[in-house]
Amino acid sequence: MEQLTRFLHDNFAPWVIDLGLHVTGSDAGSVQMRLPAAPRLDRVGQVLCGQALAAAADTAMVLAVVAARGAGITPGTVDLATSFIRPAIGCDVLIRAEVLQAGRTLAFCRAELTSSGTGKLLASATATYVLGAAPGSA
Repeated sequence: MEQLTRFLHDNFAPWVIDLGLHVTGSDAGSVQMRLPAAPRLDRVGQVLCGQALAAAADTAMVLAVVAARGAGITPGTVDLATSFIRPAIGCDVLIRAEVLQAGRTLAFCRAELTSSGTGKLLASATATYVLGAAPGSA
């Protein structure tokens, strides 16, 4: 988990870091994360904004690819589809991301985002990543 946390802080934009995501678990090809509730991420009605959920899902899936392939690559998002199922209101969001299949140049992933309070599904996402070499690793 320490390697993934370091990768997150070394490779993502400051505004992604500002989401406050925490890696809570990982194995080869999957990652579990927590997105803490924070008023700065809410829109009208104290509903966590969809942009924060989509960014959290994308970040978790990138880290799942890194968990599967190592920190020597920098996955680039080719396609991201997010389905918002119910609002996240006043709860942390638990994210489980997994690599469905990875080849030489592409990886296909899925993420589920659930409420820490109810365990209900809030959103799901799928993405495709191109597997590039990390800067300075060539």
